[in-house]
Amino acid sequence: MRGQGFLLANYVRGSSLIHRTPLWLKFLVVSACGAASFLIVEWTVSLAVLAVVCSLFLMSGAGARRLARAIGMVAPILVVIGLFQWWQLGGPTAARIVLNVLVCVVAASVLTATTPVQDLLDGVVALASPFRRLGADPERFALTIAVMLRSIPFIAGAFSDVRDSARARGLERNPRALVLPVFISTVAYARQTGDALAARGLGEPEEPDTAE
Repeated sequence: MRGQGFLLANYVRGSSLIHRTPLWLKFLVVSACGAASFLIVEWTVSLAVLAVVCSLFLMSGAGARRLARAIGMVAPILVVIGLFQWWQLGGPTAARIVLNVLVCVVAASVLTATTPVQDLLDGVVALASPFRRLGADPERFALTIAVMLRSIPFIAGAFSDVRDSARARGLERNPRALVLPVFISTVAYARQTGDALAARGLGEPEEPDTAE
């Protein structure tokens, strides 16, 4: 099953300055890019910010091909969004919205391309730890993200395989031939994942100790 459809760049080993940057600072940059997408009102500023985050990605040594892949995955959606916004609000606003989305995608790709998954999950646990007093479970939250990171490539790969199979049979325009096999594969994968977590005692809330 192919997983090339994953939206964000996979981790690339390296010793660049971006790799050595503390995780908290990378989180801060990604958060700032997300906030900027709501605050920036000029498309030229969005373009400048996009150029900066793309430069950071290339400086990490992850390569232009991975950058193009991360952008290419969202390109069809952004084309539709851009055309609709251009029709509704005009060209400058459409360009700003599309560029801001690209800023968030590339910034997140910088994070995932320069941070091992385990370090990323440990950072999530550390960030969520203050919410433990409110009843949150940081470890369970990190586990959820880990399952998500593993599941997205599987589902994307399943769709690609089913689409190729349907095309070979001349059924690429048949929604049932595309959706139903992917749905069945996804449900089976979810059940296998749930069984694996249950076998390791994970995924279920701990029962309170009521023994006298």
